[in-house]
Amino acid sequence: MDTTLQDPLVGQLLDGRYRIDARIAVGGMATVYRATDTRLDRVLALKVMHPALATDAAFVERFIREAKSVARLAHPNVVAVFDQGAQGAYVYLAMEYVAGCTLRDVLRERGALQPRAALDILEPVLAALGAAHRAGFVHRDMKPENVLIGDDGRVKVADFGLVRAVGTVTDTTGSLLGTVSYLAPEQIEHGTADTRADVYACGVVLYEMLTGSKPHAGDTAAQVIYQHLNEDVPAPSAAVPGLAAGLDELVAEATARAAELRPTDAVALFARTREVRAALTGEQLDAMPPQAVADARDGAEDRTSVIPRVLPEGQGTAHHTSRLEVPPELVPRPWWRGAGLLAAPRRVLVAVLAAVLLVLGAGAGVWYINSGQFTRVPALLGKTQTDAEKRLEDAGLDVKAVRRAYSDTVERDTVISSDPAPGERIRGNDAVTLVVSRGPETMRVPDVEGLPLPDARRELKATGFEAGMVTREFSLDVARGEIVRTDPAVGTERHVGSAVALVVSKGAPVGVPDVTGLDAQDARAKLEEAGLKAKVLPERINASEDAGEVARQSPGARAHAAEGDTVELTLSKGPRMIEVPDVTGRSVGEARSALEDAGFEVKVDRPFLSFSDTVASQSVEGGEKAAEGSRITVRTKGF
Repeated sequence: MDTTLQDPLVGQLLDGRYRIDARIAVGGMATVYRATDTRLDRVLALKVMHPALATDAAFVERFIREAKSVARLAHPNVVAVFDQGAQGAYVYLAMEYVAGCTLRDVLRERGALQPRAALDILEPVLAALGAAHRAGFVHRDMKPENVLIGDDGRVKVADFGLVRAVGTVTDTTGSLLGTVSYLAPEQIEHGTADTRADVYACGVVLYEMLTGSKPHAGDTAAQVIYQHLNEDVPAPSAAVPGLAAGLDELVAEATARAAELRPTDAVALFARTREVRAALTGEQLDAMPPQAVADARDGAEDRTSVIPRVLPEGQGTAHHTSRLEVPPELVPRPWWRGAGLLAAPRRVLVAVLAAVLLVLGAGAGVWYINSGQFTRVPALLGKTQTDAEKRLEDAGLDVKAVRRAYSDTVERDTVISSDPAPGERIRGNDAVTLVVSRGPETMRVPDVEGLPLPDARRELKATGFEAGMVTREFSLDVARGEIVRTDPAVGTERHVGSAVALVVSKGAPVGVPDVTGLDAQDARAKLEEAGLKAKVLPERINASEDAGEVARQSPGARAHAAEGDTVELTLSKGPRMIEVPDVTGRSVGEARSALEDAGFEVKVDRPFLSFSDTVASQSVEGGEKAAEGSRITVRTKGF
């Protein structure tokens, strides 16, 4: 049944402009429709808040904040917002319509994706989030449902419904925003979310694209939350054997439980993603995960075909075997019917018997030489050594020798192979060599702690192991770049060829000083004094700081970094100057609303014993310009 027929808005003209054609999706906060802008004659998506929520000022404020936030993000990978308005109980956003599907739809249909496809989707998502992060916003609800893939292949990030300024990290409603499976630990534990919360969610989305499943699963949200707080996201290669180690490292870095260990924002993760991608071979990028759903084939080449036998010319078609009737006169009479034979002399009878025995003896000799002295080796593979020896004895064969070899697939004390192999011919008095499994070969994990990462990898390879996922953490005792520990631990017995995860030291943690408000030279000096490097980014932003002063730094103040790490600095080009609205003669409430909407802070100055609510004057006259975010004082009338 078409559910859109039950929707009262379908077919209506909203706000005298938007004709609602069909319902696309329903969320917890709003319903999305496909609509037509009758004024501009274009198709768009209309996001309408549920009427029951329109009476809640907090929800309406968040809804409108989405419009203002996204409208400032002019980026090809962000779904554009065209308009915002209300009609009665319906508060709406008019947005770009993307014909296609969501990443969730793709994962449901395809299961896991090849690494190349996963990175092709991740990179534009990070580009979109990077633009938001550099503009000072956090998405807070990254998940496959919010990644749109157009019919033309373009990838766009949608639903900035939970977006808010980076500096405002406390959830005033006291509830957790976002989807549980993609929440960063700090969102769950402290209710805070900065750019690194989006980085964590992108790492979870990448894991899901590579493996076809979420890293943490449970019957309840509480179980999933517990895993986010207490368990690392597993390496994708644990679910997809053979996946490149670089992809494991990328997921581990993005989903580190400690926020300070992750890339600082989507721009940093984008750069790391491109670095990992460049190191992968074409074979690694196009590896097909076993969880992927294969494309349907017609199977024409897989069916058994009957190939007609071609006969020599002139013989026509092949017939069944025929019986050839011999003419009666050509059928020899049986020897016992010859009365003359019994009457023959004794020497003739003896000669005949001798000839018969000679023929029989010759035939037996030929049979013995060709087949009689041979037997076949019985089935031995997968049998225990005792069972195999019993089978050989029953076949009249001996055991020549028993050799032992390691095997990852055949159980200990079970036959791996034999010489000759089962089914081969062997003389009846010959012997068979058995190869019996020792079980999987194991070795102790070598001590690589304290070695530089390249040396540790070489040592592991030399002892039969593979270097697995590499993670990094601060250490007061181990120098930067050296191995802190391994997993499994040093001395643990493991199968030869298995992977050993390495934890590499980032050195002692360095507290990042606050350099906002300083000029570039002073900021650089202060960072170098703390053992850090400074990089001034070329672009500048409008901010409350004076032109040329540091407006933003990444990592931020009080974060931890490794000695020698680089702190990126964004300089201010001064505050944006905005025309001040004239509010004289208005009520204090109207004046406050008009000035705050224009981007100013408001202070109300009431004369002593004044009970007037009308604005008599303002500190900056209407029509003049003032810095965005600056304070405008309004004074009410006195006696």
